Amino acid sequence: MAPSFSNSDSLYDFVVKDGNGVKGLMDSGLSEVPERYIQPEEERIRKVGTRRHNVPPIDLSKLKGPDHKKVVDEIVRAAETLGFFQVVNHGVPLELLESLKDSAHKFFSLSAEEKCLFSPGVSPSTKVKYGTSFVPDKEKALEWKDYISMGYTNDEDALQYWPNQCKEVSLEYLKSSSKMVREILEILIENLIGVKLEESRIEGIIGMKMVNMNYYPACPNPELTVGVGRHSDMGTITVLLQDGIGGLYVKLDEYNNNDDGEWLEIPPIPGALVINIGDTLQILSNGKYKSAEHRVRTTSSESRVSIPVFTFPKPTEKIGPLEEIVKKDGVTYYRQVVFQDYMNNFFANAHHGKNSLDFAKSSP
Repeated sequence: MAPSFSNSDSLYDFVVKDGNGVKGLMDSGLSEVPERYIQPEEERIRKVGTRRHNVPPIDLSKLKGPDHKKVVDEIVRAAETLGFFQVVNHGVPLELLESLKDSAHKFFSLSAEEKCLFSPGVSPSTKVKYGTSFVPDKEKALEWKDYISMGYTNDEDALQYWPNQCKEVSLEYLKSSSKMVREILEILIENLIGVKLEESRIEGIIGMKMVNMNYYPACPNPELTVGVGRHSDMGTITVLLQDGIGGLYVKLDEYNNNDDGEWLEIPPIPGALVINIGDTLQILSNGKYKSAEHRVRTTSSESRVSIPVFTFPKPTEKIGPLEEIVKKDGVTYYRQVVFQDYMNNFFANAHHGKNSLDFAKSSP
């Protein structure tokens, strides 16, 4: 028999404080979504009538051949418009991607007691965190998602502190995808300023890395909930592995003559990875590249996993439009901010579109 949550506080305690998460809620025999998870009408995702993003994935292996310029142009155009694109022949082994999905399901199938060993304040490392939703204490409606977040410092710490169920594959995923991120970043920066950035500046921009495993349990009323609310990522470039179920949506912005807030579904493509431009790259490019506003819907049929690798500047790094671009543009749309301050602001608020970028906007 499903537990009775007499009020919102008892639900919050069960899901958040006791570490049962949304999975624990569903495992308890829940047959309908609790009120605390029901999203306002305007935040719900309507699958009916939504267009799919039907641009073919970019073949990164062609960067090393006669089609180099064509592939560079495709990457640049995607970064300037939607802020999202998919890539194949990316150098991350396909069998590793399958193992990643399996290991995510393994971790989330652990008991609440086992997963809670990674809760804040208990976790053996401040870089490893098990949680649910985004910032539950700030959200009017909770997100239908549990996650484990694994910040990278070095291989030794990862193998010591990350969960046994997923540490080796997550580490290999982070390292193999980081090579691709660097290649894409170098292409995008060179397109902006005409030269390659020196190693120390590249390292400053993507010197911090993190792997998340997100788990979206099957939901009895998916039309009332969201897996992740609308937001843009705060970092430089995100690499995302979707499973075959799908549910990722990206908003078309004004560049695409989108006045009615249309959302495109990013369909899963076997063997492909999704690349997502983050706020940091929008700031560095003085607005030339677009961080993508995106969100995730839930499904009633089966539980879904997604596994992003986030790359960020180092916390002490100052981020602002690159000098070379400001000279060209003659105007700066963003001020210089210390990335730690940007990060603190990002995590202090519930997901609500691209409002995190306001923190770095220049005064008019």
